[in-house]
Amino acid sequence: MKIAIASDHKGYHLKTTLITYLTKKGYEVLDLGTDSVISTDYPKYAFMLANKVANKEADYGIISCGTGIGVSIACNKVKGIRCAKVDNIKEAKLTRMDNDANVLALNGTMPNYRAKDIVDTFFKTPFSNDERHLRRLKMIKDYEDGTYEC
Repeated sequence: MKIAIASDHKGYHLKTTLITYLTKKGYEVLDLGTDSVISTDYPKYAFMLANKVANKEADYGIISCGTGIGVSIACNKVKGIRCAKVDNIKEAKLTRMDNDANVLALNGTMPNYRAKDIVDTFFKTPFSNDERHLRRLKMIKDYEDGTYEC
Protein backbone atom coordinates (compact mmCIF):
# COMPACT_ATOMS: atom_id res chain seq x y z
CA MET A 1 0.00 0.00 0.00
CA LYS A 2 1.28 3.45 -0.91
CA ILE A 3 0.58 6.27 1.54
CA ALA A 4 1.02 9.96 0.70
CA ILE A 5 1.82 12.05 3.76
CA ALA A 6 2.16 15.80 4.22
CA SER A 7 1.90 18.53 6.81
CA ASP A 8 2.33 22.19 7.46
CA HIS A 9 4.89 23.44 9.97
CA LYS A 10 2.73 22.61 12.99
CA GLY A 11 2.26 19.03 11.84
CA TYR A 12 5.87 18.49 10.82
CA HIS A 13 7.01 16.53 13.91
CA LEU A 14 3.99 14.20 13.81
CA LYS A 15 4.52 13.67 10.07
CA THR A 16 8.15 12.61 10.56
CA THR A 17 7.15 10.26 13.38
CA LEU A 18 4.47 8.66 11.22
CA ILE A 19 6.81 8.27 8.24
CA THR A 20 9.21 6.24 10.39
CA TYR A 21 6.34 4.24 11.89
CA LEU A 22 4.68 3.45 8.56
CA THR A 23 7.95 2.58 6.85
CA LYS A 24 8.80 0.10 9.62
CA LYS A 25 5.37 -1.47 9.12
CA GLY A 26 6.15 -2.04 5.44
CA TYR A 27 4.12 0.72 3.82
CA GLU A 28 5.50 2.65 0.87
CA VAL A 29 5.46 6.29 1.99
CA LEU A 30 5.47 9.32 -0.28
CA ASP A 31 6.61 12.37 1.72
CA LEU A 32 5.17 15.54 0.18
CA GLY A 33 6.55 17.99 2.74
CA THR A 34 6.84 20.35 4.47
CA ASP A 35 10.41 19.74 5.49
CA SER A 36 10.73 21.98 8.56
CA VAL A 37 8.94 23.88 11.30
CA ILE A 38 9.26 27.16 9.38
CA SER A 39 5.82 28.70 8.87
CA THR A 40 4.15 27.67 5.62
CA ASP A 41 0.71 27.67 4.01
CA TYR A 42 -1.18 24.43 4.66
CA PRO A 43 -3.41 24.53 1.54
CA LYS A 44 -0.38 23.98 -0.70
CA TYR A 45 0.37 20.65 0.98
CA ALA A 46 -3.28 19.64 1.31
CA PHE A 47 -3.93 20.15 -2.41
CA MET A 48 -0.73 18.33 -3.36
CA LEU A 49 -1.61 15.33 -1.20
CA ALA A 50 -5.27 15.23 -2.19
CA ASN A 51 -4.38 15.27 -5.87
CA LYS A 52 -1.97 12.35 -5.42
CA VAL A 53 -4.78 10.31 -3.84
CA ALA A 54 -7.45 11.46 -6.31
CA ASN A 55 -5.17 10.60 -9.25
CA LYS A 56 -4.45 7.14 -7.75
CA GLU A 57 -0.74 7.90 -7.28
CA ALA A 58 -1.28 6.90 -3.64
CA ASP A 59 -3.84 4.60 -2.06
CA TYR A 60 -4.48 6.83 0.95
CA GLY A 61 -3.26 10.08 2.45
CA ILE A 62 -2.39 11.33 5.91
CA ILE A 63 -2.09 15.05 6.53
CA SER A 64 -1.58 17.13 9.66
CA CYS A 65 -1.59 20.74 10.75
CA GLY A 66 -2.08 22.51 14.06
CA THR A 67 -5.65 21.28 14.43
CA GLY A 68 -6.22 19.06 11.40
CA ILE A 69 -9.20 21.21 10.48
CA GLY A 70 -7.63 23.51 7.89
CA VAL A 71 -5.99 20.70 5.94
CA SER A 72 -9.23 18.71 6.05
CA ILE A 73 -11.19 21.59 4.57
CA ALA A 74 -8.59 22.08 1.83
CA CYS A 75 -8.35 18.37 0.96
CA ASN A 76 -12.11 18.11 0.63
CA LYS A 77 -12.04 20.74 -2.12
CA VAL A 78 -10.42 18.15 -4.41
CA LYS A 79 -12.90 16.02 -6.36
CA GLY A 80 -12.90 12.41 -5.21
CA ILE A 81 -11.43 13.09 -1.79
CA ARG A 82 -13.18 12.14 1.40
CA CYS A 83 -10.94 13.57 4.10
CA ALA A 84 -11.88 13.08 7.74
CA LYS A 85 -10.40 15.01 10.64
CA VAL A 86 -10.04 12.29 13.26
CA ASP A 87 -9.25 12.56 16.97
CA ASN A 88 -9.75 9.00 18.22
CA ILE A 89 -9.95 5.34 17.27
CA LYS A 90 -13.74 5.27 17.13
CA GLU A 91 -13.80 8.10 14.58
CA ALA A 92 -11.05 6.40 12.53
CA LYS A 93 -13.05 3.19 12.40
CA LEU A 94 -16.37 4.83 11.57
CA THR A 95 -15.00 7.13 8.89
CA ARG A 96 -13.62 4.11 7.03
CA MET A 97 -16.67 1.87 7.60
CA ASP A 98 -19.33 4.47 6.84
CA ASN A 99 -17.65 7.13 4.68
CA ASP A 100 -14.89 5.19 2.88
CA ALA A 101 -12.55 8.08 3.76
CA ASN A 102 -9.36 8.09 1.70
CA VAL A 103 -7.49 10.86 3.54
CA LEU A 104 -6.90 11.10 7.28
CA ALA A 105 -6.39 14.55 8.82
CA LEU A 106 -4.72 14.73 12.22
CA ASN A 107 -4.04 17.36 14.84
CA GLY A 108 -0.28 17.80 14.64
CA THR A 109 0.01 18.22 18.41
CA MET A 110 -1.70 14.98 19.43
CA PRO A 111 0.42 12.42 21.27
CA ASN A 112 2.36 10.10 18.94
CA TYR A 113 0.89 6.96 20.50
CA ARG A 114 -2.65 8.17 19.78
CA ALA A 115 -1.80 9.09 16.18
CA LYS A 116 -0.28 5.64 15.61
CA ASP A 117 -3.38 3.92 17.03
CA ILE A 118 -5.62 6.06 14.80
CA VAL A 119 -3.52 5.33 11.71
CA ASP A 120 -3.52 1.58 12.43
CA THR A 121 -7.29 1.57 12.86
CA PHE A 122 -7.84 3.66 9.73
CA PHE A 123 -5.81 1.26 7.56
CA LYS A 124 -7.16 -1.99 9.00
CA THR A 125 -10.84 -0.98 8.79
CA PRO A 126 -12.56 -1.78 5.49
CA PHE A 127 -15.48 0.11 4.00
CA SER A 128 -18.74 -1.64 4.93
CA ASN A 129 -20.27 -1.53 1.42
CA ASP A 130 -23.58 -1.20 3.22
CA GLU A 131 -26.34 -0.01 0.88
CA ARG A 132 -27.12 3.14 2.85
CA HIS A 133 -23.46 4.19 2.87
CA LEU A 134 -23.10 3.48 -0.86
CA ARG A 135 -26.21 5.59 -1.49
CA ARG A 136 -24.82 8.50 0.52
CA LEU A 137 -21.42 8.35 -1.18
CA LYS A 138 -23.18 8.36 -4.55
CA MET A 139 -25.03 11.51 -3.51
CA ILE A 140 -21.71 13.19 -2.70
CA LYS A 141 -20.17 12.09 -6.00
CA ASP A 142 -23.24 13.25 -7.93
CA TYR A 143 -23.04 16.63 -6.20
CA GLU A 144 -19.35 16.92 -7.14
CA ASP A 145 -20.30 16.08 -10.73
CA GLY A 146 -23.14 18.64 -10.71
CA THR A 147 -25.86 16.04 -11.21
CA TYR A 148 -27.38 15.99 -7.70
CA GLU A 149 -30.15 18.47 -7.01
CA CYS A 150 -30.94 19.57 -3.48
